[in-house]
Amino acid sequence: MQKPSIPKGTRDFGPAQVARRQHIFNVIRRTFESFGFAPLETPTLENLSVLTGKYGDEGDQLLFKVLNSGDFAKDVTAEDLASGSKALLPKVAEKGLRYDLTVPFARYVAMNRGTLTFPFKRYQMQPVWRADRPQRGRYREFYQCDADVVGTDSLLCEAEIVLMMAQVLGGLGLHDFTIKINHRGVLRNIYQALGGEGRETDLFVAIDKLDKIGREGVTKELLERGFSELTIDTLFALLTVEGSYEEKLQRLLAGFVTAGVEPDGTRPSAAEDGQDTANYRGLTELAEVRDLLTASGFKQFDRLEFDPTLARGLSYYTGCIFEVKINNVQMGSVSGGGRYDNLTGSFGLPGVSGVGFSFGVDRLYDCLEALDLFTVTGETPTRCLITHFDVASGRAALPLLAELRAAGIPAELYPDASKLQKQFKYADAKGIPLVIIMGPEEIAAGVVKVKIMQTGTERVLPIGEVVTALTAE
Repeated sequence: MQKPSIPKGTRDFGPAQVARRQHIFNVIRRTFESFGFAPLETPTLENLSVLTGKYGDEGDQLLFKVLNSGDFAKDVTAEDLASGSKALLPKVAEKGLRYDLTVPFARYVAMNRGTLTFPFKRYQMQPVWRADRPQRGRYREFYQCDADVVGTDSLLCEAEIVLMMAQVLGGLGLHDFTIKINHRGVLRNIYQALGGEGRETDLFVAIDKLDKIGREGVTKELLERGFSELTIDTLFALLTVEGSYEEKLQRLLAGFVTAGVEPDGTRPSAAEDGQDTANYRGLTELAEVRDLLTASGFKQFDRLEFDPTLARGLSYYTGCIFEVKINNVQMGSVSGGGRYDNLTGSFGLPGVSGVGFSFGVDRLYDCLEALDLFTVTGETPTRCLITHFDVASGRAALPLLAELRAAGIPAELYPDASKLQKQFKYADAKGIPLVIIMGPEEIAAGVVKVKIMQTGTERVLPIGEVVTALTAE
């Protein structure tokens, strides 16, 4: 007999783990809804035409493709096989597992444009799949919790993303974290400061790997992609500016001016405030997000870092980008997101700007577990177990069981007439705090015994007062 197993990069979750995960979901859900986001769900499967071309070349390679049903190879010819996988794929697979929740959301918006009220705010909490190499903190199946707004250019949305990130992390007991923020406009200006050498996409992809492969690894990759050593030195001089949020903005501005980078425009609202940072859009918007946070009463600027090295690998980002790391755990980012100005355009709805972010529940779980911060420990929601000694006692306990449940007290009746010690072991193993002992003697006297499992203390109550007594506790 073959030993059962599950695919690498996937996991089973027992009752205790599910209870802890539900705690994370609940904190995130409450936060999203408090900011006015409504729930949405989309299918597990999407057409490959929806998914491909949205995540960059590396992202496309990580898509899980689903073979067509039936004889999926019936239309494949020898010529198709000889042409390679790109020519073969459309004939054998039309669908794929969703890679993230943002692209399906953009597809949903485009398909339902006539029924939505814009700006449209939604949150989504569902699993996604990536054909990645499994390792700690990186899974092939994992949950994302997204919140997105489409139909507005307002930078208030970016500021509220920072507020939601901080609120969720605080609600989970995670207080030592860093919210990193950058802007694709800043990265484009950096590219322009390099004189336009090499491909812009290659530069962004390499920078995105800086925290994984280090400066030496990024340098090697850029050299292989045609960038010169002098250009790479200029790049790192810009990427490694130091100082506070404001100081980094000013130092990058000086670097762009020195390099002769042309201003690329700004939003009117920022220019009216007189803080257009010489009309460099990225720097301007980062300054405005900071000002909006100040006006909103944000008190954790020591947790907010302007990081010019933050690139975010997904190709659809166009504006501010975000990433969150828990500082005292060896783990990748637990949250990320950004502004995308025309993602819906690929689905026939151009000119609709959006911005959003996502929490990775699995990484949050691992961080909370590593830091021993879970307050939810029980394997079962059951609050009390009714024990009995024979069939007659079990049936006599059914009305009380129904009353407990009707009163909102999670309860269960041990299904078999077994020795009392065995029933106690069952309650102890499941973490059930109370046991109601209901044998023939108790039934005859019209009472029950209530045992507190943690202390072993017992008290006798009339059957008619049990629900009231337990509800009052």
